[in-house]
Amino acid sequence: GTGGMLSVASNYIKKFNPHAQIEVFGQELNPQSYAVCKSDILIKGQKANNIVLGNSFTADGHRNQKVRFALMNPPFGVDWKKDKEFIYREVKELGFKGRFGAGTPRTSDGSLLFLQHMISKMQDDEKCSRMAIIFNGSPLFTGDAGSGESEIRRWLIESDLLEGIIALPTDLFYNTGIATYIWVVTNRKNENILYGPIRKGKIQLVDATSFYHKMRKSLGSKRNEISDTDIAGITRIYGDFKENEFCKIFDNKEFGYLKVTIERPLRLNFQISQERIENLYSESAFANLYDEDKLEELQLKQHKQIIKKNELSELQKQYKGKELQEQIISILSANKSDHVYKNRDEFTKVLQNAFDHLKLSNSLFKAVLMGLSERDETADYCYTGKKKEADPSLRDTETIPLSIDVEGYEVDTAQHIKKERKNILDYVEREVKPHVKEFWIDHSKTKIGYEIPFTRFFYKYEELRPFAEIMLEIEELEKEIQAEIRKVIGDV
Repeated sequence: GTGGMLSVASNYIKKFNPHAQIEVFGQELNPQSYAVCKSDILIKGQKANNIVLGNSFTADGHRNQKVRFALMNPPFGVDWKKDKEFIYREVKELGFKGRFGAGTPRTSDGSLLFLQHMISKMQDDEKCSRMAIIFNGSPLFTGDAGSGESEIRRWLIESDLLEGIIALPTDLFYNTGIATYIWVVTNRKNENILYGPIRKGKIQLVDATSFYHKMRKSLGSKRNEISDTDIAGITRIYGDFKENEFCKIFDNKEFGYLKVTIERPLRLNFQISQERIENLYSESAFANLYDEDKLEELQLKQHKQIIKKNELSELQKQYKGKELQEQIISILSANKSDHVYKNRDEFTKVLQNAFDHLKLSNSLFKAVLMGLSERDETADYCYTGKKKEADPSLRDTETIPLSIDVEGYEVDTAQHIKKERKNILDYVEREVKPHVKEFWIDHSKTKIGYEIPFTRFFYKYEELRPFAEIMLEIEELEKEIQAEIRKVIGDV
């Protein structure tokens, strides 16, 4: 930005220590904002070269520079598609020796890239660093277990870098009224009671959404402001580190969860009937044999003698596909029967015999087989070798809270999941077994995820009004509406 945060932070430090030696650094993409920031730095006697113009993702202006404190207010939901090749290459070549070792979020939102970029500037000495960044709500929970966003949160929390998150009031910024949050990160959480509250292994959430005053006059989307009194209140709550209506304190593991896949057996019956033959068109391998609209388009071009060589080849492919479709339908129609088969292997042999003189690819044969099938709990199980096949349509997932602390980000997730096996089995026994007749857990698909459902922790239940009170209000409104109608059309 224009460096306002740098100036305010410097003045604040000087207020407590007039003799402090402060050196500020910054990087800005917008040329106008960069110019304002650099001018301000020059006026204050700081080194102008410390302010750099450019894209911090692809051209880090402070490579290898470490700082004690950092503040960042990146644009919300910034798209980084144009930078993805550079960033993916850095991840692949440098890993954690670079800035983005924890992973990359979806290209439509680079918020968590800015976070990693900022953390890469942390001092790794005795005093370490503390940093803060402003986000919208998306980085709190976007992304399922195993996704880029969840993996970045996993790294942040398992590395014990996240100290706290403060929810700010809405309508604080000129260009947006959405909810915003300050994330405080540090690589030096206090673990000695002599120096204050024990923060090691803990994350503090502060709901400061009610700490604001209305402005007399709005400035764009900015309708609220945080007064000195509000700031003092928020700071006191954060510093006290005590639970109350505005503050909740959690162990790191409480934001982690296991995403467990529950499988149920595939059971199908089969029949060659007119209805099921028509179902073949919903199977992509069969339906894609030819495209009627495409065929007509190419036929028209051939008729007008404007068809190209590659299109002529496509036309022949369409003809062959249509012919194959018609042959399949013809063979099935000739073998229609009322008999319902409840064993897939038995029906597969029947189908193979029917298509004895027509060669079908494995994918096409499977499409025909599935098109003639119907789920049936009384049918035999479908097997691959001696193993029951899972029914994709009945697949479900369960979200199970972690029961054991993950001892650092370096811990192999597979090993930690093994430690959670009893937790998983107990949960499934309690929550799944009473409702599902037959199932199994596919442990190979279990993943660890992290999310921070901030608003859930501060949700306050509001009791619904009595039914009689609501009906009375509706009746009063109906009377008012009738009175207004009579004014317009008169008594009838």
